[in-house]
Amino acid sequence: MTNTTQSPLAGARGLGSAKTGVTHWWMQRVTAVALVPLTLWFVASLAAHLGADYASVMNWLTSPLSATLMMIYLAAIFYHAQLGLQVIVEDYVHTEFVKFALIIGLQFANTLLGVASIVSVFILLTG
Repeated sequence: MTNTTQSPLAGARGLGSAKTGVTHWWMQRVTAVALVPLTLWFVASLAAHLGADYASVMNWLTSPLSATLMMIYLAAIFYHAQLGLQVIVEDYVHTEFVKFALIIGLQFANTLLGVASIVSVFILLTG
């Protein structure tokens, strides 16, 4: 039974904060902006090494600047992907248990792949 004298604010209490999505939205925009120059750098680097031998590609990737930019690029791309996939699941999956399981699974997979990629670049850098 609803109280007719109840204000709209009182009716909305307990339904969660309207502010939680703002951080998610901003982080998706920040990572998208960060990915623009990083992707341009990555594509230019690949184009510069097109047809190069293994040793020259390894020299490029094991330089501190290239390895650092690659690790930042990988972190940004996996985090951005996770944010986007979470929104897709939240918007299009309507069964709460399935939604929860998918979000947790995607977070686990993105974290695992992102960490493995960054550690691989770090191992190449340190020899």
